[in-house]
Amino acid sequence: MSDKAKLLDDMNERSREVFRRVVESYLESGAPVGSRTLTRSMSEKLSAATIRNVMQDLEYLGLLGSPHISAGRVPTQTGLRIFVDGLLEVGDLAKEDRQRIEETVSDRGTDVTTLLDSVSEALSGVTRGASLVLTPKRESPIRHIEFVSLAPDRALVVLVFADGQVENRIFTPPRGQTASSMREAANFVNAVAEGRTLSELGSALAREIAARRQEIDGLAREMVESGLAIWENRGESTERLIVRGRGNLIDRAEGEEDLDRIRSLFDDLERKRDIAQFLELAETGEGVRIFIGSENKLFSLTGSSLVISPYMNADRKIIGAVGVIGPTRLNYGRIVPIVDYTAQLVGRILSERA
Repeated sequence: MSDKAKLLDDMNERSREVFRRVVESYLESGAPVGSRTLTRSMSEKLSAATIRNVMQDLEYLGLLGSPHISAGRVPTQTGLRIFVDGLLEVGDLAKEDRQRIEETVSDRGTDVTTLLDSVSEALSGVTRGASLVLTPKRESPIRHIEFVSLAPDRALVVLVFADGQVENRIFTPPRGQTASSMREAANFVNAVAEGRTLSELGSALAREIAARRQEIDGLAREMVESGLAIWENRGESTERLIVRGRGNLIDRAEGEEDLDRIRSLFDDLERKRDIAQFLELAETGEGVRIFIGSENKLFSLTGSSLVISPYMNADRKIIGAVGVIGPTRLNYGRIVPIVDYTAQLVGRILSERA
């Protein structure tokens, strides 16, 4: 359980209700919420003084803030995140919202650009926010690829396609990667990339990893069977071949040579596993996601939120995304199903036209 989730879990029912009602009132009005306002909506009758004490406790926890002296409270970015993750009630998509989205994207022929322009227009109109539409990922062969470290938890992949088009994608790299390991990964990929798409590169790398695994198993089998070595964490990323009776290997030159070969293969296997992770992270995405304030690394718009969802083709591969950017006091319960439905609709239409 994360620290943020634990904060919510540790609240008693009274604190949880005060917190929820402050956030809901703020999302609806955009104004700070005072204790007297809450006395009229709480499920149990509480004095304004009691509610003020609870709000002070929530402020101490970093969930609420006071924009002005003697003013009411507003949720902090941490408070909004906890509310969205643990208390948000997502409603059903309203019939009128569904109809407006469907009408906007219907009868647009087969032109994908026109369709996505219509989707952007529909999302902006329905949500009254700025829309974001990421076009389908290209399946053109890769000419060149670069991985660039931006921060310990953020990296950029630059894809140059054979037709001259360039794409930049942000992703979270595997833990512990360095600028040099990213350069090494890019060098390997570029050596085998010619004429292959990103998906084909992933498949080629999987075959390389399987071949290395098989070669290691073949060399190690005799040592294990003779009792000179045992496997630890077999098949896992932390697997090791533990050698017993090292002195016996010195008497058998081929045993020592096999051990050196296994070490070399293990190193190569680790490098290829890292590269496979890079490619996988560059290709994959998640369902509807909500980025609040500075969590939105792509734009870093303080005071803004991004609600985004990927859309898929007929093969269930993520090929793009749609989203809405607005103030942190977005009506998340309404926006989430709109973005989710729009992404599904776009994916379905593109799959039918493929």
